[in-house]
Amino acid sequence: MRIRILAGATTATVLAGGIIAAVLTSTSPAMAATTTFSPSADTYVQTDTASTNYGTSTQITVDNSPVRRMFLRFSVSGVSGTVSSAKLRLRTISGNDGSDNGGSFRAMSNTTWSETGTTWNNQPAIDGATVGSIGSVTANGWYEVDVTSVVKGNGTFSFGATSSNTDGAYYDSRESGADAPQLVLTTGTTTTPPPSGDPVLVGAGDIATSGSGDSATAALVNGISGTVFTTGDNVYTNGTAGEFNSYYQPTWGAFKSRTRPAPGNHDYNTSGATGYYNYFGSQAGPSGQGYYSYNVGNWHIVSLNSNISMSASSAQVTWLKNDLAANTQACTLAYWHHPLFTSGANHAPSTSTRPLYQALYDANADVVVWGHNHQYERFAPMNPSGGADSSRGLRSFVAGMGGADHYGFGTIQPNSQARNSDTFGVLKFTLHSNSYDWQFVPQSGKTYSDSGTGSCH
Repeated sequence: MRIRILAGATTATVLAGGIIAAVLTSTSPAMAATTTFSPSADTYVQTDTASTNYGTSTQITVDNSPVRRMFLRFSVSGVSGTVSSAKLRLRTISGNDGSDNGGSFRAMSNTTWSETGTTWNNQPAIDGATVGSIGSVTANGWYEVDVTSVVKGNGTFSFGATSSNTDGAYYDSRESGADAPQLVLTTGTTTTPPPSGDPVLVGAGDIATSGSGDSATAALVNGISGTVFTTGDNVYTNGTAGEFNSYYQPTWGAFKSRTRPAPGNHDYNTSGATGYYNYFGSQAGPSGQGYYSYNVGNWHIVSLNSNISMSASSAQVTWLKNDLAANTQACTLAYWHHPLFTSGANHAPSTSTRPLYQALYDANADVVVWGHNHQYERFAPMNPSGGADSSRGLRSFVAGMGGADHYGFGTIQPNSQARNSDTFGVLKFTLHSNSYDWQFVPQSGKTYSDSGTGSCH
């Protein structure tokens, strides 16, 4: 059973076969710490099998024909500080079409009921305050209920659920393994305002997997205010809806509402990148198009799509030129997935992206950020041919250190100034009115750093 934990100071993955209480807290009160608990017990009861216990079943369910009720218990310990958020998360099973009603959830006063002894005949009362409900559910997806009103800190908490719908909703139980229910607690604040008061853009690419790197980088972003960008390959391996729900949502999904993504080739392993577009919605720009722009402070930010045509006459490059011509902000930053310049051993430079870079260069843009190679690299300002250009060149970064397994470096390309291939992290930009600061923020326990300041053209 895998428990994902996000924290400002520490990141861990806990594997266990029984009851798990995984606790981490941030060393800084200004940083958010997110702690995930698995149930200590869960079961359901059924009216027409009144003496049967389902405590070892791999699913729990609510239904009204026959009537089924489900129960969950969590033991919370080791949490310090004020609980700012408590979410009960459940995953629907893959072998059912879903339901129009995912259940109504209430707190319970009984916290000692037996997982392996509870039946319809001796079930505990679902007698506490209503905490929320889940509407329509589909197969193989995560759903959550806000239980902050009940879970204020350490203790034992029980929840019961019922449904008035004759089409039952089925969820994975703790016996199912990695898809077991979760109680996710957040303590502390979720953002730290930048000292200068200027806006911040922070992010990375090549992010969510079944490993722990994405949890490490999500912990960093949870403690940094501002707009979040992604440089593609948001989830592995195929960008499916299930992968977004299983891997991205429990980690980088914590700040989805402030994320402006770009798609990668793995997102497009699902036809039309529908998992990506459906997950991010309008935040990813027009569905199926994948390129858009927005402003942050005095900066114009452009998210582009390197998985579709980028020829000089393509719709995307035409749009980009028009967008840049209409821009009135003093500074411009763009990001997409495939790098024009990289020293990575796994993926060669993507020369097909050069028309994007050329359009930005012609418009006196300032910074470009990529992913694709799972590492960090910074280049000096360059022109579209890769020549050093201190007067008009764009400073470029490969920021593929968001969580996927690292790649090594091959031949070091001209003008490469900083590189790292063993540290997960995020790239933070503080956007001043006519300049910017960049900072590589490493995962907890690592020391690699890279930072500096640049001026807008």
